[in-house]
Amino acid sequence: MKFIALLLVSLIGWCLTPTFAQVYQGKFEQLDPELPTPNEYRSASGAPGYKYWQQQADYKIRVELNDKNQSITGSETITYYNNSPDPLSYLWLQLEQNMRAANSVTPQIETSRVRDSINTRLFQSRVMHDDDFDGGYNIKSVKDAQGKVLKYLINKTMMKVMLTEPLQPNEQLSFSVDWSYNINDRMMNRGRSGYEYFPEDGNYVYTIAQFFPRMAVYDDLNGWQNKQFLGQGEFALTFGDYEVEITVPDDHIVAATGTIQNEKEVLTVEQRQRLEKARKTFNKPVMIVTEEEAEENEQTKSSSKKTWKYSASNVRDFAFATSRKFIWDAMAVKLNKNQPLAMSFYPKEGNPLWEKESTFAVKNTLEIYSNRTFDYPYPVAISVHAASIGMEYPMICFNFGRPEPDGTYSDRKKWGMISVIIHEVGHNFFPMIVNSDERQWTWMDEGLNTFLENQTAEVHYPEMPLRFGTPQTIGNYMSGNKDFIRPVMTNSEQITQFGYNAYAKPSAALYVLRNTIMGPELFDAAFKEYAQRWMFKQPGPADFFRTMEDASAVDLDWFWRGWFYTTDYVDVAVDDVKWYRIANPEAEVEKTISADESTISQTAEENTNAKNWPDAPQDITVTDTDARYFGEFRNRTNDDEVRKKYGDKNLYEVTFNNEGGLVTPLLVEFTYADGSTETEYIPAEIWRKNEQQVTKVFAKDKEAVKITVDPGKATADAKTENNVFPRKEEKSRFEQFKNGEGRE
Repeated sequence: MKFIALLLVSLIGWCLTPTFAQVYQGKFEQLDPELPTPNEYRSASGAPGYKYWQQQADYKIRVELNDKNQSITGSETITYYNNSPDPLSYLWLQLEQNMRAANSVTPQIETSRVRDSINTRLFQSRVMHDDDFDGGYNIKSVKDAQGKVLKYLINKTMMKVMLTEPLQPNEQLSFSVDWSYNINDRMMNRGRSGYEYFPEDGNYVYTIAQFFPRMAVYDDLNGWQNKQFLGQGEFALTFGDYEVEITVPDDHIVAATGTIQNEKEVLTVEQRQRLEKARKTFNKPVMIVTEEEAEENEQTKSSSKKTWKYSASNVRDFAFATSRKFIWDAMAVKLNKNQPLAMSFYPKEGNPLWEKESTFAVKNTLEIYSNRTFDYPYPVAISVHAASIGMEYPMICFNFGRPEPDGTYSDRKKWGMISVIIHEVGHNFFPMIVNSDERQWTWMDEGLNTFLENQTAEVHYPEMPLRFGTPQTIGNYMSGNKDFIRPVMTNSEQITQFGYNAYAKPSAALYVLRNTIMGPELFDAAFKEYAQRWMFKQPGPADFFRTMEDASAVDLDWFWRGWFYTTDYVDVAVDDVKWYRIANPEAEVEKTISADESTISQTAEENTNAKNWPDAPQDITVTDTDARYFGEFRNRTNDDEVRKKYGDKNLYEVTFNNEGGLVTPLLVEFTYADGSTETEYIPAEIWRKNEQQVTKVFAKDKEAVKITVDPGKATADAKTENNVFPRKEEKSRFEQFKNGEGRE
């Protein structure tokens, strides 16, 4: 028999020196030293401070697309509002098209290799970088509001405009820029913007973005955010109002950010009537331009021009698509307060898939995202079909998903197309409205958006196979070769395994946070608080971390530290299980038991030599409590009642090892001899004093035959082979019971 004092029965081994060597790593230390110090602009709660400010940039743009030589010519007037407390002696503008300039550094810093066999497309675009093409800006002039020339300096993808006198706080100024550039062929040059050529009918589909010089962000976090655009990290942008005139061939159909201001000039009477019907139709899309009409339009090749006028308020960017090939459908979406139009534009090559699925996917996205954050505030949400792309801009996005030439498509193609539409439309919320800095922190838009994308699929497309971004699919990446993994909190340009790092891992982290740590009610309320606090504002990572804690009363510093600041992964091993039962104490034995510390320590040490489960249980004797253990208390426990209460319990002492380094809650499933199961939840804080190994005693009425940690991969455990005890190679009590060998 083994002996242990009553007050130690629930803490078996507690008084021993740990047998598992540990190196303290501070996984539960507060994150404050890593985060910016709260101030009057950004509060410690994660909310905007009482003196929060952000700049504004309004644009009046005239742009013409040349369908014969695939070029853009434009002019713009920018009105810039200095809402900061700082005088500004110069302004920075972004020139992203210069990434395609003849002297761009992007090809120079991309690694490349010669292989013994490579196709011509990859050879030209990735090895030789198509060095015959020059897609950079030709800046023709920069002038102030009086037409006087302003000096400027171009540094790769940034342009510095020198002011004749500093722009003081609470002042504004207007200036103009004229420019042109050659549009890139996306088939050869890839890219988020460009054209696709259709040799069968000699037409183009243009998806045009980053087409005008745009104001860089000036904020309280970085001053000027003037990091160069190298191609991977996306955009940091300032909100403003846009008036845009787009001149194209008059047989083109245009889709753009904002709303059309001159419908009577650019649409036929029938098209306007159909559009008005769509604004009142909620059950299915209305065809504005049918496939038959688009096919007729493909043949015209008009040399005349037409100008489409658009207006957009409080947006951070502007993009458009144009083609004579476009089919166009639309339907209304009923939200709590707003009623936006969901619309799709696509060539016949997208059918029948696009006509069947695209606009419904837009609608479904707006509904779920609005429910989880805030009502979609813009008047339209547009999905445009373009080959091999998924890219987002305010109110409009460009999406892949093309059937075979005969119109057939696989389930994989369908689900891929629906997924990318959900994802890109979802970007209207993050970062188009909750305006994070993509140039610095890709995860703040891609990770949050991937999480909500999967949430949308679960509600509206339950039959869709799970994609990456869930705890069940992230383990192999997180436990992979650390030479090729970076923490989530890595600048966008330095990330390796971009999709997993910036999309999948933060999404999976939010799954774990919502479903395993906080619970849906607490998480959803806190996440909505973050979205509503920072809609139409510019949050940083600390604002998200702090708001999620502030709105939930859950200390999550350990979670952010592990998931976002390290490359640790979840791998909890069930290292050992021991099984005990309380024996009826024998009078002559009780007399020999001393309650001093040395005897207790010796007794507990003997206890560790008990036979491992699944052998027969070991007996422990629960003794009467010596008076010294009550200290100054006058009342006493009823020793006999305690023994009686727990006398029939099975006590399972389970040892867990943290093999992956990432501290995590424990979901412990007990499988009983009668085939039933039970799961217990242990918060992650169990690791707070020993980050490598913990031991826990569970009292159960039934006899267990198997113990499993994280049975459903809800915590993203990467290596399931050590999650189960007994190990597969051992003959478990389950097998013993099956074979009639178990205890009676």
